[in-house]
Amino acid sequence: MDSHETITVTEYLLQRLESLGVRHVFGVPGDYNLKLLDSIIDHPTLEWVGTANELGASYAVDGYARMTGFGALVTTFGVGELSAINGVAGSYAERVPLVHLAVGPAQAMERTGAVLHHTAGDGDYERFARAHTEVTCAQAVLRPGNAGAEIDRVLTTALRESRPGYLRLPADVAAARIAAPTDPLPRTEDLDTESLSAFLRAAEKRVAGASSATVLADFLADRFHARDELTEFLAVSGFPVSTLSMGKTVIDEDDPQFVGVYSGQLSDPRTRIAVDEADLLIRVGVLLSDTTSGGFTQGFDLEAGIDIGPYSAAVDGKRFDGVPMRAALSGLTKRIGEVVALPKLRAESAVVSPIERTDAPLTQHDLWDTVAAAVRPWNTVIAEQGTSFFGMCTRRLPGGARFIAQPLWGSIGYTLPALLGAQLADPSRRGLLLIGDGSAQLTIQELGTIARHGLTPVIVLVNNSGYTVERAIHGRRAPYNNIAEWDWAAIPHALGAADALVLRARTSAELARALDEAAQATDRLVFIEVRTDMDDTPPLLTGFADGVGARNSG
Repeated sequence: MDSHETITVTEYLLQRLESLGVRHVFGVPGDYNLKLLDSIIDHPTLEWVGTANELGASYAVDGYARMTGFGALVTTFGVGELSAINGVAGSYAERVPLVHLAVGPAQAMERTGAVLHHTAGDGDYERFARAHTEVTCAQAVLRPGNAGAEIDRVLTTALRESRPGYLRLPADVAAARIAAPTDPLPRTEDLDTESLSAFLRAAEKRVAGASSATVLADFLADRFHARDELTEFLAVSGFPVSTLSMGKTVIDEDDPQFVGVYSGQLSDPRTRIAVDEADLLIRVGVLLSDTTSGGFTQGFDLEAGIDIGPYSAAVDGKRFDGVPMRAALSGLTKRIGEVVALPKLRAESAVVSPIERTDAPLTQHDLWDTVAAAVRPWNTVIAEQGTSFFGMCTRRLPGGARFIAQPLWGSIGYTLPALLGAQLADPSRRGLLLIGDGSAQLTIQELGTIARHGLTPVIVLVNNSGYTVERAIHGRRAPYNNIAEWDWAAIPHALGAADALVLRARTSAELARALDEAAQATDRLVFIEVRTDMDDTPPLLTGFADGVGARNSG
Protein backbone atom coordinates (compact mmCIF):
# COMPACT_ATOMS: atom_id res chain seq x y z
CA MET A 1 0.00 0.00 0.00
CA ASP A 2 1.25 3.53 -0.83
CA SER A 3 2.64 5.06 2.37
CA HIS A 4 1.14 8.43 1.29
CA GLU A 5 -2.38 7.06 0.78
CA THR A 6 -5.02 8.60 3.01
CA ILE A 7 -8.37 7.22 4.07
CA THR A 8 -11.08 8.39 6.47
CA VAL A 9 -10.93 7.56 10.16
CA THR A 10 -14.00 5.38 9.64
CA GLU A 11 -12.31 3.48 6.82
CA TYR A 12 -9.20 3.01 8.96
CA LEU A 13 -11.23 1.53 11.81
CA LEU A 14 -13.23 -0.77 9.54
CA GLN A 15 -10.02 -2.03 7.91
CA ARG A 16 -8.66 -2.90 11.32
CA LEU A 17 -11.86 -4.66 12.36
CA GLU A 18 -11.88 -6.66 9.14
CA SER A 19 -8.28 -7.76 9.81
CA LEU A 20 -9.40 -9.09 13.21
CA GLY A 21 -12.00 -11.35 11.61
CA VAL A 22 -14.98 -9.16 12.40
CA ARG A 23 -17.77 -9.71 9.88
CA HIS A 24 -20.76 -8.31 11.81
CA VAL A 25 -21.08 -5.00 13.66
CA PHE A 26 -23.82 -4.74 16.30
CA GLY A 27 -25.64 -1.71 17.59
CA VAL A 28 -28.50 0.76 17.33
CA PRO A 29 -28.68 3.81 15.01
CA GLY A 30 -28.67 7.33 16.43
CA ASP A 31 -28.34 10.64 14.64
CA TYR A 32 -24.67 11.04 15.54
CA ASN A 33 -23.62 7.65 14.11
CA LEU A 34 -25.76 7.44 10.95
CA LYS A 35 -23.05 8.43 8.46
CA LEU A 36 -20.68 5.91 9.99
CA LEU A 37 -23.37 3.26 9.61
CA ASP A 38 -23.58 4.14 5.92
CA SER A 39 -19.90 3.15 5.65
CA ILE A 40 -20.58 -0.17 7.36
CA ILE A 41 -23.51 -0.86 5.04
CA ASP A 42 -21.33 -0.10 2.00
CA HIS A 43 -18.40 -2.20 3.22
CA PRO A 44 -17.86 -5.36 1.12
CA THR A 45 -17.31 -7.76 4.03
CA LEU A 46 -19.04 -6.18 7.04
CA GLU A 47 -22.72 -6.59 7.87
CA TRP A 48 -24.67 -4.25 10.11
CA VAL A 49 -26.78 -5.99 12.78
CA GLY A 50 -29.27 -3.55 14.24
CA THR A 51 -30.77 -4.80 17.50
CA ALA A 52 -33.87 -3.79 19.40
CA ASN A 53 -31.81 -1.85 21.95
CA GLU A 54 -28.20 -1.20 22.89
CA LEU A 55 -28.23 -3.59 25.84
CA GLY A 56 -29.19 -6.39 23.48
CA ALA A 57 -26.43 -5.31 21.10
CA SER A 58 -23.84 -5.44 23.89
CA TYR A 59 -24.92 -8.96 24.85
CA ALA A 60 -24.99 -10.05 21.21
CA VAL A 61 -21.48 -8.80 20.48
CA ASP A 62 -20.27 -10.62 23.60
CA GLY A 63 -21.67 -13.92 22.30
CA TYR A 64 -20.19 -13.17 18.88
CA ALA A 65 -16.72 -12.41 20.25
CA ARG A 66 -16.68 -15.58 22.37
CA MET A 67 -17.01 -17.55 19.14
CA THR A 68 -14.83 -15.50 16.78
CA GLY A 69 -12.23 -13.88 19.02
CA PHE A 70 -13.28 -10.23 18.62
CA GLY A 71 -16.40 -8.12 18.24
CA ALA A 72 -17.52 -4.58 17.44
CA LEU A 73 -20.34 -2.53 18.97
CA VAL A 74 -21.53 0.88 17.72
CA THR A 75 -23.80 3.16 19.72
CA THR A 76 -24.69 6.81 19.80
CA PHE A 77 -23.27 9.20 22.37
CA GLY A 78 -24.69 9.30 25.91
CA VAL A 79 -28.01 7.49 25.95
CA GLY A 80 -26.87 4.73 23.61
CA GLU A 81 -23.53 4.02 25.21
CA LEU A 82 -24.99 4.05 28.71
CA SER A 83 -27.70 1.62 27.63
CA ALA A 84 -24.92 -0.71 26.47
CA ILE A 85 -22.51 -0.26 29.37
CA ASN A 86 -23.91 -3.10 31.48
CA GLY A 87 -23.16 -5.59 28.71
CA VAL A 88 -19.70 -4.07 28.17
CA ALA A 89 -19.01 -4.45 31.89
CA GLY A 90 -19.96 -8.11 31.65
CA SER A 91 -17.49 -8.58 28.80
CA TYR A 92 -14.84 -6.89 30.95
CA ALA A 93 -15.52 -9.21 33.89
CA GLU A 94 -15.57 -12.36 31.76
CA ARG A 95 -12.61 -11.38 29.57
CA VAL A 96 -14.32 -11.02 26.19
CA PRO A 97 -12.39 -8.87 23.65
CA LEU A 98 -14.35 -6.29 21.67
CA VAL A 99 -14.47 -2.57 20.91
CA HIS A 100 -17.29 -0.21 21.84
CA LEU A 101 -17.45 2.75 19.46
CA ALA A 102 -19.59 5.66 20.66
CA VAL A 103 -20.16 8.33 18.00
CA GLY A 104 -20.94 11.79 19.36
CA PRO A 105 -21.29 15.48 18.53
CA ALA A 106 -18.79 17.29 16.33
CA GLN A 107 -15.70 18.87 17.85
CA ALA A 108 -17.01 22.43 17.46
CA MET A 109 -19.96 21.58 19.70
CA GLU A 110 -17.64 20.09 22.29
CA ARG A 111 -15.39 23.16 22.30
CA THR A 112 -18.27 25.55 22.94
CA GLY A 113 -19.94 23.30 25.49
CA ALA A 114 -23.19 23.45 23.52
CA VAL A 115 -26.28 22.12 25.28
CA LEU A 116 -27.14 19.31 22.88
CA HIS A 117 -29.48 16.34 23.08
CA HIS A 118 -28.01 13.25 24.80
CA THR A 119 -25.79 15.47 27.00
CA ALA A 120 -26.35 16.37 30.64
CA GLY A 121 -26.76 20.01 29.67
CA ASP A 122 -23.62 21.17 31.45
CA GLY A 123 -21.07 21.20 28.64
CA ASP A 124 -19.21 18.13 29.92
CA TYR A 125 -18.65 15.86 26.93
CA GLU A 126 -16.23 13.52 28.70
CA ARG A 127 -18.37 12.03 31.47
CA PHE A 128 -19.48 8.99 29.47
CA ALA A 129 -15.92 8.26 28.38
CA ARG A 130 -14.92 8.53 32.05
CA ALA A 131 -17.62 6.01 32.94
CA HIS A 132 -16.09 3.56 30.47
CA THR A 133 -12.66 3.75 32.09
CA GLU A 134 -14.06 1.50 34.82
CA VAL A 135 -15.27 -1.26 32.48
CA THR A 136 -12.82 -1.24 29.57
CA CYS A 137 -9.10 -1.96 29.42
CA ALA A 138 -8.20 0.91 27.06
CA GLN A 139 -9.97 4.09 26.01
CA ALA A 140 -9.44 6.93 23.54
CA VAL A 141 -11.20 10.03 22.28
CA LEU A 142 -10.29 10.17 18.59
CA ARG A 143 -8.95 13.31 16.94
CA PRO A 144 -7.61 13.70 13.40
CA GLY A 145 -4.07 13.93 14.73
CA ASN A 146 -4.16 10.76 16.82
CA ALA A 147 -6.92 8.58 15.38
CA GLY A 148 -4.84 5.89 13.66
CA ALA A 149 -2.42 5.43 16.54
CA GLU A 150 -5.17 5.43 19.15
CA ILE A 151 -7.34 2.96 17.26
CA ASP A 152 -4.35 0.61 17.05
CA ARG A 153 -3.47 1.07 20.73
CA VAL A 154 -7.00 0.37 21.95
CA LEU A 155 -7.54 -2.64 19.69
CA THR A 156 -4.13 -4.11 20.52
CA THR A 157 -4.73 -3.71 24.24
CA ALA A 158 -8.19 -5.27 23.97
CA LEU A 159 -6.66 -8.26 22.19
CA ARG A 160 -3.83 -8.64 24.68
CA GLU A 161 -6.00 -8.29 27.76
CA SER A 162 -8.99 -10.11 26.24
CA ARG A 163 -11.28 -7.32 27.41
CA PRO A 164 -13.33 -4.52 25.83
CA GLY A 165 -11.80 -1.30 24.55
CA TYR A 166 -13.64 2.01 24.13
CA LEU A 167 -13.42 4.63 21.39
CA ARG A 168 -15.32 7.92 21.40
CA LEU A 169 -15.56 9.38 17.93
CA PRO A 170 -16.85 12.90 17.25
CA ALA A 171 -19.01 12.73 14.12
CA ASP A 172 -16.82 15.11 12.11
CA VAL A 173 -13.62 13.21 13.01
CA ALA A 174 -15.11 10.09 11.42
CA ALA A 175 -14.80 11.76 8.01
CA ALA A 176 -11.32 13.22 8.60
CA ARG A 177 -8.57 11.81 6.37
CA ILE A 178 -5.53 10.18 7.91
CA ALA A 179 -2.68 7.98 6.72
CA ALA A 180 -3.77 4.47 5.79
CA PRO A 181 -2.32 1.61 7.89
CA THR A 182 0.81 0.08 6.42
CA ASP A 183 1.43 -2.72 8.94
CA PRO A 184 -0.86 -5.31 10.52
CA LEU A 185 -1.87 -4.95 14.14
CA PRO A 186 0.83 -6.47 16.36
CA ARG A 187 -0.27 -9.65 18.13
CA THR A 188 2.88 -10.50 20.06
CA GLU A 189 2.86 -11.97 23.55
CA ASP A 190 5.33 -10.72 26.14
CA LEU A 191 7.58 -13.76 26.55
CA ASP A 192 10.50 -13.78 28.96
CA THR A 193 12.51 -16.80 27.82
CA GLU A 194 14.57 -16.97 31.02
CA SER A 195 11.43 -16.85 33.16
CA LEU A 196 9.81 -19.55 31.00
CA SER A 197 12.86 -21.81 31.36
CA ALA A 198 12.90 -21.31 35.13
CA PHE A 199 9.19 -22.13 35.34
CA LEU A 200 9.59 -25.28 33.28
CA ARG A 201 12.46 -26.50 35.44
CA ALA A 202 10.45 -25.94 38.62
CA ALA A 203 7.31 -27.49 37.13
CA GLU A 204 9.18 -30.54 35.84
CA LYS A 205 10.67 -31.13 39.27
CA ARG A 206 7.24 -30.75 40.89
CA VAL A 207 5.62 -33.19 38.45
CA ALA A 208 8.37 -35.74 38.88
CA GLY A 209 7.88 -35.78 42.64
CA ALA A 210 4.10 -36.11 42.56
CA SER A 211 2.33 -39.34 43.40
CA SER A 212 -0.82 -38.24 41.55
CA ALA A 213 -1.87 -35.27 39.47
CA THR A 214 -5.08 -33.69 38.17
CA VAL A 215 -5.60 -30.79 35.78
CA LEU A 216 -8.26 -28.17 36.59
CA ALA A 217 -9.06 -25.99 33.56
CA ASP A 218 -11.20 -22.88 33.29
CA PHE A 219 -12.48 -20.25 30.89
CA LEU A 220 -9.25 -18.27 30.58
CA ALA A 221 -7.77 -21.18 28.62
CA ASP A 222 -10.40 -20.38 26.00
CA ARG A 223 -10.13 -16.59 26.15
CA PHE A 224 -6.36 -16.74 25.68
CA HIS A 225 -6.58 -19.21 22.80
CA ALA A 226 -4.87 -22.11 24.56
CA ARG A 227 -7.44 -24.85 23.83
CA ASP A 228 -5.15 -26.70 21.43
CA GLU A 229 -2.15 -26.51 23.74
CA LEU A 230 -4.26 -27.72 26.66
CA THR A 231 -5.62 -30.64 24.65
CA GLU A 232 -2.11 -31.67 23.59
CA PHE A 233 -0.82 -31.44 27.15
CA LEU A 234 -3.64 -33.66 28.39
CA ALA A 235 -3.02 -36.21 25.64
CA VAL A 236 0.67 -36.49 26.51
CA SER A 237 0.28 -36.42 30.29
CA GLY A 238 -2.75 -38.71 30.58
CA PHE A 239 -3.81 -36.78 33.68
CA PRO A 240 -7.45 -36.69 34.76
CA VAL A 241 -8.99 -33.31 34.02
CA SER A 242 -11.86 -31.33 35.44
CA THR A 243 -13.20 -27.92 34.52
CA LEU A 244 -14.99 -25.24 36.44
CA SER A 245 -18.48 -24.48 35.14
CA MET A 246 -17.29 -21.25 33.56
CA GLY A 247 -14.80 -23.27 31.52
CA LYS A 248 -17.25 -25.99 30.53
CA THR A 249 -16.36 -27.56 27.12
CA VAL A 250 -12.90 -25.97 27.05
CA ILE A 251 -11.96 -29.64 26.69
CA ASP A 252 -14.11 -32.39 25.18
CA GLU A 253 -16.31 -33.90 27.86
CA ASP A 254 -16.49 -37.31 26.20
CA ASP A 255 -12.75 -37.70 26.70
CA PRO A 256 -12.12 -40.60 29.13
CA GLN A 257 -9.78 -38.33 31.14
CA PHE A 258 -12.63 -35.95 31.96
CA VAL A 259 -13.87 -36.37 35.53
CA GLY A 260 -16.64 -33.79 35.56
CA VAL A 261 -17.30 -30.16 36.43
CA TYR A 262 -15.78 -29.04 39.72
CA SER A 263 -17.86 -26.95 42.16
CA GLY A 264 -16.04 -27.28 45.45
CA GLN A 265 -17.95 -29.24 48.07
CA LEU A 266 -21.00 -29.20 45.80
CA SER A 267 -19.17 -31.35 43.24
CA ASP A 268 -19.93 -34.95 42.43
CA PRO A 269 -17.80 -36.97 44.91
CA ARG A 270 -15.72 -38.50 42.12
CA THR A 271 -14.87 -35.07 40.77
CA ARG A 272 -14.17 -33.57 44.17
CA ILE A 273 -11.79 -36.38 45.13
CA ALA A 274 -9.90 -36.12 41.84
CA VAL A 275 -9.32 -32.39 42.34
CA ASP A 276 -9.08 -31.90 46.09
CA GLU A 277 -7.07 -35.03 46.89
CA ALA A 278 -4.57 -34.85 44.03
CA ASP A 279 -0.99 -34.67 45.24
CA LEU A 280 -0.41 -32.17 42.43
CA LEU A 281 -3.13 -29.92 41.04
CA ILE A 282 -2.28 -28.17 37.77
CA ARG A 283 -4.59 -25.17 37.29
CA VAL A 284 -4.92 -23.73 33.79
CA GLY A 285 -6.70 -20.41 33.36
CA VAL A 286 -8.58 -20.72 36.66
CA LEU A 287 -10.47 -17.85 38.27
CA LEU A 288 -12.47 -18.90 41.30
CA SER A 289 -15.77 -17.13 41.94
CA ASP A 290 -18.58 -17.88 44.37
CA THR A 291 -20.74 -19.18 41.52
CA THR A 292 -18.18 -21.62 40.17
CA SER A 293 -16.45 -22.79 43.35
CA GLY A 294 -19.48 -23.86 45.31
CA GLY A 295 -19.35 -20.68 47.36
CA PHE A 296 -15.56 -20.81 47.84
CA THR A 297 -15.69 -24.34 49.23
CA GLN A 298 -12.75 -25.55 47.14
CA GLY A 299 -10.65 -28.09 48.96
CA PHE A 300 -7.22 -27.27 47.54
CA ASP A 301 -4.51 -24.82 48.58
CA LEU A 302 -4.36 -21.84 46.22
CA GLU A 303 -0.64 -21.47 46.88
CA ALA A 304 0.20 -25.11 46.14
CA GLY A 305 0.71 -26.90 42.85
CA ILE A 306 1.16 -25.43 39.38
CA ASP A 307 -0.92 -22.42 38.38
CA ILE A 308 -0.85 -21.25 34.75
CA GLY A 309 -2.42 -17.86 34.08
CA PRO A 310 -2.69 -15.69 30.96
CA TYR A 311 0.79 -14.16 31.23
CA SER A 312 2.40 -15.67 34.30
CA ALA A 313 2.74 -19.03 35.98
CA ALA A 314 3.54 -20.25 39.47
CA VAL A 315 4.89 -23.37 41.16
CA ASP A 316 3.99 -23.75 44.84
CA GLY A 317 3.49 -20.01 45.15
CA LYS A 318 6.66 -18.93 43.34
CA ARG A 319 5.56 -16.75 40.42
CA PHE A 320 7.23 -16.52 37.04
CA ASP A 321 6.21 -13.44 35.07
CA GLY A 322 6.41 -13.12 31.30
CA VAL A 323 5.16 -16.67 30.75
CA PRO A 324 2.14 -16.72 28.39
CA MET A 325 -0.29 -19.58 28.89
CA ARG A 326 0.27 -21.14 25.48
CA ALA A 327 4.04 -21.11 25.91
CA ALA A 328 3.78 -22.62 29.39
CA LEU A 329 1.56 -25.48 28.19
CA SER A 330 3.65 -26.16 25.09
CA GLY A 331 6.82 -26.22 27.17
CA LEU A 332 5.30 -28.62 29.70
CA THR A 333 4.07 -30.90 26.93
CA LYS A 334 7.57 -31.19 25.46
CA ARG A 335 9.09 -32.05 28.84
CA ILE A 336 6.37 -34.22 30.30
CA GLY A 337 7.32 -37.41 28.46
CA GLU A 338 10.85 -37.14 29.82
CA VAL A 339 9.67 -37.40 33.43
CA VAL A 340 10.15 -41.14 33.95
CA ALA A 341 8.45 -41.29 37.35
CA LEU A 342 5.34 -39.54 36.13
CA PRO A 343 2.17 -41.53 36.86
CA LYS A 344 -0.08 -41.25 33.81
CA LEU A 345 -3.42 -41.81 35.44
CA ARG A 346 -6.58 -42.05 33.37
CA ALA A 347 -10.06 -41.40 34.60
CA GLU A 348 -12.79 -43.97 34.42
CA SER A 349 -15.50 -43.33 31.88
CA ALA A 350 -18.67 -41.96 33.39
CA VAL A 351 -21.67 -44.25 33.55
CA VAL A 352 -24.60 -42.70 31.72
CA SER A 353 -27.96 -43.97 32.92
CA PRO A 354 -30.76 -44.32 30.37
CA ILE A 355 -33.37 -41.57 30.54
CA GLU A 356 -36.85 -42.69 31.46
CA ARG A 357 -39.49 -40.84 29.48
CA THR A 358 -42.62 -40.58 31.61
CA ASP A 359 -45.90 -38.69 31.66
CA ALA A 360 -45.30 -37.43 35.18
CA PRO A 361 -44.91 -33.66 35.68
CA LEU A 362 -41.52 -32.51 34.46
CA THR A 363 -38.86 -32.07 37.14
CA GLN A 364 -35.63 -30.09 36.91
CA HIS A 365 -33.69 -33.37 37.08
CA ASP A 366 -35.53 -34.91 34.14
CA LEU A 367 -35.53 -31.63 32.23
CA TRP A 368 -31.73 -31.30 32.09
CA ASP A 369 -31.09 -34.99 31.55
CA THR A 370 -33.44 -34.91 28.58
CA VAL A 371 -31.96 -31.74 27.10
CA ALA A 372 -28.40 -32.99 27.54
CA ALA A 373 -29.25 -36.21 25.72
CA ALA A 374 -30.44 -34.14 22.74
CA VAL A 375 -27.24 -32.08 22.39
CA ARG A 376 -25.10 -32.85 19.36
CA PRO A 377 -21.46 -31.95 18.59
CA TRP A 378 -22.56 -29.15 16.27
CA ASN A 379 -24.62 -27.39 18.95
CA THR A 380 -23.67 -24.25 20.83
CA VAL A 381 -25.48 -24.53 24.15
CA ILE A 382 -26.21 -21.17 25.77
CA ALA A 383 -27.48 -21.42 29.34
CA GLU A 384 -29.01 -18.51 31.24
CA GLN A 385 -27.79 -17.80 34.76
CA GLY A 386 -30.62 -19.52 36.59
CA THR A 387 -31.93 -23.05 36.78
CA SER A 388 -30.71 -23.47 33.18
CA PHE A 389 -27.06 -22.86 34.05
CA PHE A 390 -27.03 -24.76 37.34
CA GLY A 391 -28.96 -27.66 35.84
CA MET A 392 -27.01 -27.95 32.60
CA CYS A 393 -23.43 -27.26 33.68
CA THR A 394 -23.18 -30.61 35.48
CA ARG A 395 -24.43 -32.64 32.49
CA ARG A 396 -21.87 -34.05 30.08
CA LEU A 397 -21.98 -32.75 26.54
CA PRO A 398 -20.64 -34.51 23.45
CA GLY A 399 -17.20 -33.64 22.13
CA GLY A 400 -17.31 -30.65 19.82
CA ALA A 401 -20.28 -29.00 21.54
CA ARG A 402 -19.70 -25.48 22.87
CA PHE A 403 -21.13 -24.03 26.08
CA ILE A 404 -21.72 -20.32 26.72
CA ALA A 405 -22.84 -18.87 30.03
CA GLN A 406 -22.21 -15.79 32.16
CA PRO A 407 -21.79 -17.09 35.73
CA LEU A 408 -19.42 -14.37 36.94
CA TRP A 409 -21.23 -11.22 35.78
CA GLY A 410 -24.59 -13.00 35.91
CA SER A 411 -26.77 -10.37 34.22
CA ILE A 412 -30.14 -11.96 33.62
CA GLY A 413 -31.38 -11.84 30.06
CA TYR A 414 -27.84 -12.01 28.66
CA THR A 415 -28.22 -15.29 26.81
CA LEU A 416 -30.99 -14.52 24.34
CA PRO A 417 -29.05 -11.73 22.58
CA ALA A 418 -25.85 -13.76 23.05
CA LEU A 419 -27.57 -16.49 21.03
CA LEU A 420 -28.00 -13.97 18.20
CA GLY A 421 -24.29 -13.16 18.25
CA ALA A 422 -23.13 -16.77 18.52
CA GLN A 423 -25.36 -17.87 15.63
CA LEU A 424 -24.13 -15.09 13.34
CA ALA A 425 -20.55 -15.88 14.31
CA ASP A 426 -20.86 -19.50 13.17
CA PRO A 427 -24.08 -20.37 11.32
CA SER A 428 -22.87 -23.97 10.89
CA ARG A 429 -23.44 -24.54 14.62
CA ARG A 430 -27.08 -24.61 15.68
CA GLY A 431 -27.71 -22.66 18.85
CA LEU A 432 -29.60 -24.27 21.73
CA LEU A 433 -30.76 -21.60 24.15
CA LEU A 434 -31.87 -22.55 27.66
CA ILE A 435 -33.55 -19.65 29.44
CA GLY A 436 -36.09 -19.02 32.19
CA ASP A 437 -39.24 -16.96 31.90
CA GLY A 438 -38.00 -14.20 34.21
CA SER A 439 -34.76 -13.71 32.31
CA ALA A 440 -36.45 -13.88 28.93
CA GLN A 441 -38.77 -11.00 29.79
CA LEU A 442 -35.75 -8.67 29.92
CA THR A 443 -34.47 -9.26 26.39
CA ILE A 444 -37.11 -11.23 24.46
CA GLN A 445 -37.37 -8.44 21.89
CA GLU A 446 -34.13 -9.67 20.30
CA LEU A 447 -36.06 -12.75 19.22
CA GLY A 448 -37.32 -10.46 16.47
CA THR A 449 -33.73 -9.69 15.45
CA ILE A 450 -32.94 -13.40 15.35
CA ALA A 451 -35.96 -13.99 13.10
CA ARG A 452 -35.13 -11.00 10.87
CA HIS A 453 -31.73 -12.51 10.13
CA GLY A 454 -33.24 -15.87 9.21
CA LEU A 455 -31.55 -17.77 12.06
CA THR A 456 -32.96 -21.14 13.13
CA PRO A 457 -31.88 -21.94 16.70
CA VAL A 458 -33.78 -24.02 19.23
CA ILE A 459 -35.02 -22.09 22.27
CA VAL A 460 -36.10 -23.94 25.39
CA LEU A 461 -37.94 -21.56 27.70
CA VAL A 462 -38.40 -22.81 31.25
CA ASN A 463 -41.65 -21.42 32.60
CA ASN A 464 -41.51 -21.75 36.36
CA SER A 465 -43.50 -18.65 37.24
CA GLY A 466 -40.91 -16.11 38.26
CA TYR A 467 -37.42 -15.63 39.64
CA THR A 468 -36.62 -19.12 40.88
CA VAL A 469 -32.99 -18.36 41.79
CA GLU A 470 -34.09 -15.49 44.01
CA ARG A 471 -36.85 -17.64 45.50
CA ALA A 472 -34.22 -20.21 46.44
CA ILE A 473 -32.04 -17.56 48.07
CA HIS A 474 -34.69 -15.54 49.89
CA GLY A 475 -38.38 -14.68 49.73
CA ARG A 476 -39.85 -17.89 48.38
CA ARG A 477 -43.31 -16.31 48.17
CA ALA A 478 -42.30 -12.66 48.23
CA PRO A 479 -44.11 -10.53 45.65
CA TYR A 480 -40.82 -9.17 44.26
CA ASN A 481 -40.02 -12.64 42.91
CA ASN A 482 -43.22 -12.76 40.86
CA ILE A 483 -43.51 -11.74 37.20
CA ALA A 484 -46.38 -11.24 34.78
CA GLU A 485 -47.69 -14.39 33.15
CA TRP A 486 -47.11 -14.15 29.40
CA ASP A 487 -48.65 -16.12 26.58
CA TRP A 488 -45.28 -17.48 25.50
CA ALA A 489 -46.66 -19.49 22.59
CA ALA A 490 -47.83 -16.24 20.98
CA ILE A 491 -44.50 -14.42 21.41
CA PRO A 492 -42.51 -15.74 18.41
CA HIS A 493 -45.21 -14.78 15.89
CA ALA A 494 -45.77 -11.40 17.58
CA LEU A 495 -42.05 -10.60 17.29
CA GLY A 496 -41.72 -11.51 13.64
CA ALA A 497 -40.90 -15.22 13.72
CA ALA A 498 -44.03 -16.12 11.78
CA ASP A 499 -42.70 -19.50 10.64
CA ALA A 500 -41.44 -20.58 14.06
CA LEU A 501 -42.27 -24.07 15.27
CA VAL A 502 -43.85 -23.55 18.70
CA LEU A 503 -44.13 -26.53 21.04
CA ARG A 504 -45.01 -27.15 24.68
CA ALA A 505 -43.89 -29.78 27.17
CA ARG A 506 -45.02 -30.57 30.71
CA THR A 507 -43.54 -34.09 30.97
CA SER A 508 -40.21 -35.67 30.09
CA ALA A 509 -41.93 -37.71 27.36
CA GLU A 510 -43.39 -34.55 25.79
CA LEU A 511 -40.04 -32.78 26.02
CA ALA A 512 -38.19 -35.65 24.38
CA ARG A 513 -40.69 -35.67 21.53
CA ALA A 514 -40.41 -31.89 21.17
CA LEU A 515 -36.63 -32.03 21.02
CA ASP A 516 -36.79 -34.82 18.45
CA GLU A 517 -39.12 -32.69 16.35
CA ALA A 518 -36.83 -29.68 16.77
CA ALA A 519 -33.85 -31.70 15.54
CA GLN A 520 -35.72 -32.44 12.33
CA ALA A 521 -36.88 -28.86 11.78
CA THR A 522 -33.45 -27.46 10.93
CA ASP A 523 -34.88 -24.80 8.61
CA ARG A 524 -37.08 -23.17 11.26
CA LEU A 525 -36.68 -21.38 14.54
CA VAL A 526 -38.02 -23.71 17.23
CA PHE A 527 -39.51 -22.37 20.47
CA ILE A 528 -40.29 -24.93 23.20
CA GLU A 529 -42.04 -23.81 26.37
CA VAL A 530 -41.54 -26.25 29.23
CA ARG A 531 -43.29 -26.12 32.59
CA THR A 532 -41.66 -26.95 35.92
CA ASP A 533 -42.68 -26.23 39.50
CA MET A 534 -41.59 -22.82 40.80
CA ASP A 535 -39.87 -24.38 43.82
CA ASP A 536 -38.03 -27.12 41.95
CA THR A 537 -34.31 -26.35 41.65
CA PRO A 538 -31.23 -28.34 40.57
CA PRO A 539 -29.13 -29.56 43.52
CA LEU A 540 -26.19 -27.33 42.55
CA LEU A 541 -28.44 -24.27 42.63
CA THR A 542 -29.91 -25.31 45.98
CA GLY A 543 -26.44 -25.55 47.51
CA PHE A 544 -25.32 -22.30 45.91
CA ALA A 545 -28.45 -20.46 47.09
CA ASP A 546 -27.94 -21.63 50.67
CA GLY A 547 -24.41 -20.26 50.59
CA VAL A 548 -25.45 -16.92 49.06
CA GLY A 549 -28.16 -16.50 51.65
CA ALA A 550 -25.69 -17.14 54.46
CA ARG A 551 -23.06 -14.75 53.02
CA ASN A 552 -25.62 -12.02 52.43
CA SER A 553 -26.62 -12.30 56.09
CA GLY A 554 -23.03 -11.78 57.17
